[in-house]
Amino acid sequence: MGVSNSVEVSEFCLEGRFIDFVIKDGYKLKGLILGTHEGESYIKLAKNLRAAFDLRLPPGTWLQVVGYKKHDLKDGTVTLKAERVMAARSQMVIQTPTPVQEPPSIDNAKVKPAKTKATILVCQKSDCMKRGGKAVCQALEAALSDRGLEDQVTIKGTGCMKNCKAGPNLVMPDKTRHSRIQATQVPALMDKHFGDKSLEAQPDNLREAAILNAKFC
Repeated sequence: MGVSNSVEVSEFCLEGRFIDFVIKDGYKLKGLILGTHEGESYIKLAKNLRAAFDLRLPPGTWLQVVGYKKHDLKDGTVTLKAERVMAARSQMVIQTPTPVQEPPSIDNAKVKPAKTKATILVCQKSDCMKRGGKAVCQALEAALSDRGLEDQVTIKGTGCMKNCKAGPNLVMPDKTRHSRIQATQVPALMDKHFGDKSLEAQPDNLREAAILNAKFC
């Protein structure tokens, strides 16, 4: 691209293994962590990608990320922003004298147990947020803390759930969708879905995120 004042902007293309999402305020998707042969890189997602991303993407998935790199010439900081994210067509070759397929499979085995967390999906589009979505997210976090479920249940923001006029909208771990939820209703909702049962005794579908029609770019 070029240099503007003290910031140099250029295009970048990276391939690597998806490690995790970066979530702000407990529900706002901001970016992802990508593991490459040079180490782990934080990549900010463009706004249109945040709404379309499939939050069920498993760690270890090979991705190709294309976007822009901003290099601040004053302090040397580098910021990566993704404009396109795709499944990598070919795995990255790391020049080592031994095969590199085994270590990634071991790493994946260590990461996969973390997927046993149940996930509450909350729409973070503007219509739902204006109707009290932010307060609902805060109430959910408080309810999880009060019940000691922080390590067993996570809250993730999603793109539009196509029910804007009935917001706020959320989907519980058992795929039950709730609309027009207000913060004052959250404690009763948590008791209804979790009650006295421990998550370890719940079926597998309570440990997975609900499936939405979000497309992965």
